[in-house]
Amino acid sequence: MNQGTKYTYVDLFCGAGGMTEGFEASNKFEGLAHIDWEIPMVRTLRHRLKQIHNLTEEDAKRKVIHMDLQLHDQLLYGIKDEHLADTYKNNHPDFIKNGLVGNDHAKGILGNRKVDVVIGGPSCQAYSIAGRAQDENGMKKDYRNFLFESFVKIVHVLKPKIFVFENVPGILSAKPNDRLVTELIYEAFDSIGYKMLNTSKIKRALYDLSEYGVPQKRKRVIIIGCKKNINGEDIIPLEKIYHALDEQKSISNKKTAGDAIGDLQQFRPLDLPIHRVSHGPLKSDESKNINNHVPRYHNPRDIEIFREWLGKNMNQKSSEDKLSFYNMNKNIQRKNTFSKHAKYRNIIKDEPSPTLVAHLHKDGLMFIHWDIDQARTLTVRECARLQSFPDDFEFLESSGPNYKMIGNAVPPSFAKILADTLIPFINQASLDD
Repeated sequence: MNQGTKYTYVDLFCGAGGMTEGFEASNKFEGLAHIDWEIPMVRTLRHRLKQIHNLTEEDAKRKVIHMDLQLHDQLLYGIKDEHLADTYKNNHPDFIKNGLVGNDHAKGILGNRKVDVVIGGPSCQAYSIAGRAQDENGMKKDYRNFLFESFVKIVHVLKPKIFVFENVPGILSAKPNDRLVTELIYEAFDSIGYKMLNTSKIKRALYDLSEYGVPQKRKRVIIIGCKKNINGEDIIPLEKIYHALDEQKSISNKKTAGDAIGDLQQFRPLDLPIHRVSHGPLKSDESKNINNHVPRYHNPRDIEIFREWLGKNMNQKSSEDKLSFYNMNKNIQRKNTFSKHAKYRNIIKDEPSPTLVAHLHKDGLMFIHWDIDQARTLTVRECARLQSFPDDFEFLESSGPNYKMIGNAVPPSFAKILADTLIPFINQASLDD
């Protein structure tokens, strides 16, 4: 790479941009396109790119595309049919903004620029072990099992030197069509000339991100693939990339939840909640005010439950005791609401947080703050810090989408380590061009 030139990447299923944030923070990469279907996430990433790159609104909309990646052909090749073009203009206004209508040959989003890396993580709900346990078909019929096919097709056209496919640990055991999905993914990439770890070695790709300075017990599968040469031989030995990533671990320097959020402004339950505001800031902490750090509304009964949970140190009790506690307290409020799953848990100050999940957008009962005096669940900013988002990263949607996009994100600090790790291997692959 010439001095001053940056490597290029495309972010698929980008969400709010956790992976993008890390690649941008490396200062060695330029994002050419970021694509997602959920508009709150798209708006959030557009705002962030305007903030850090001084992009205009129009440029941000061209870079961050609101689109279903299952429409990969339209994305890659544009829409020349006038009737279809009118339909897509009406239903997907970003198509016209991104020059995806009327192009002779798309890569409409890229022009003639080459892509060094394709990154992304298709929706993980179908692979989630918890999700499969709750679905009568074990999620086997869920279309999201096969979103990887869109990822593969885009890699096939863009021909990056390396791809990074991130997902939950459940992907290692998921079996849509009664075959391991990792086998299907391996075969799909192999058919287009890319090498990834096969099923017998894929557990090698499982990483605990708390070993990389993320203040959270977050395990993720990081599938890395490399383009083969014209003879079908590996350009880059995958094992060397994984070994290089292993060397970046900082096990002796694990960060705790207290390290990440212990300095933030504290709150106290109000004697009289006002307009669905249940907590107010400590006067002595007002100088610590920061964006997105506002407690959720909790009714008086829930506040009492949080205090009781923390006071009895329920985190340390048996599963049976936790379930009994939940059912007893919830049944006081609603009749016949007995659950088979305990649904309370508090964060422990001196340990990494449990894995943040997208379900946070529905409730935060599994993420109770450790401070009994505050008696509340985590704020959006606290969750963002536990995911290693910088404080100047603004989440401007309502709290539900904010929690969801944070729970789904790749921690930016890990993404930066990953980006930096890939650079020498991109250079090595470039020698084969």
